[in-house]
Amino acid sequence: MSIQWFPGHMNAARRNAAESMEKVDMVIEVLDARLPQASTNPMIHELRTFRQRPCLKILNKADLADPVATKAWLDFYNAQKNVRAVALSCKQQADVAKVPGLAIKTAPNRGTNEKPLRAIIMGIPNVGKSTLMNALLKKRVAKVGDEPAVTKTQQRLYLGNNIVLIDTPGMLWPKIEHPSDGLMLAASHAVGVNAVIEEEVAEFLAQLLLSRYPALLAARYGFDTEGMDGYAVIEGVAKRRALKLKGGDYDIEKAAHTLLHDYRSGAIGRISLETPQSRQHLLATYKPPARLGEQQQENEDE
Repeated sequence: MSIQWFPGHMNAARRNAAESMEKVDMVIEVLDARLPQASTNPMIHELRTFRQRPCLKILNKADLADPVATKAWLDFYNAQKNVRAVALSCKQQADVAKVPGLAIKTAPNRGTNEKPLRAIIMGIPNVGKSTLMNALLKKRVAKVGDEPAVTKTQQRLYLGNNIVLIDTPGMLWPKIEHPSDGLMLAASHAVGVNAVIEEEVAEFLAQLLLSRYPALLAARYGFDTEGMDGYAVIEGVAKRRALKLKGGDYDIEKAAHTLLHDYRSGAIGRISLETPQSRQHLLATYKPPARLGEQQQENEDE
């Protein structure tokens, strides 16, 4: 399944972000710690590198991610030029309190009365940008919801400590190149439910959990995962939870929803869907689908 989801307001959001990038000193990019690279919008990278703006990458929801994988991602990002990375939970005020100091360290020539630090907060939908904003300002300035694309317009906010924040709508990008990225984003609720088939997303998630976290699956649902595939896991969830339709068949749709909910809430355990190593392998082995003309030529050659 190829997932493409680009609501019309995101075109305007991209234009506004490009205009704002010229006027700010740095970017605060909020990522999902469970899938940091898949939740990185390449347009954000393009915009900030074009303007040569340093970036503070916040790996949010670190309390839900595998700490070993998170450590590897921090090493990966902190080795990059003009990048500082930190893992935290935006729901923890003690974690959020670290952000202003880290922002000033990322743009050390700013943050004074004469030169306030101007930072733009960016990220894809539903990674926790609004939660971070509300926690930083200690009041509700951004709408929070477990749905993507909640924020629709830019906001300019004064944090104190000579820091000005510009909040932006969550931005996805027009074409998700790697199908597995789309499925990871869907599993983590970064795209709207109208763009996905939950059973397919859940089957992808189940297959990934079988390969990396079989013990967590077994502990959560109480069945032996040996010999299972992704669909069998969903069916097993339906059996263990007694999820049945009126005719007596197992309710696969509800079981898929249960698996996704348990992953998103952390009920299965601390899980990361990708690591720097798995990302490197994806990039090394990925073969983009042939374009229509190229496919026709291949068929003629055969």
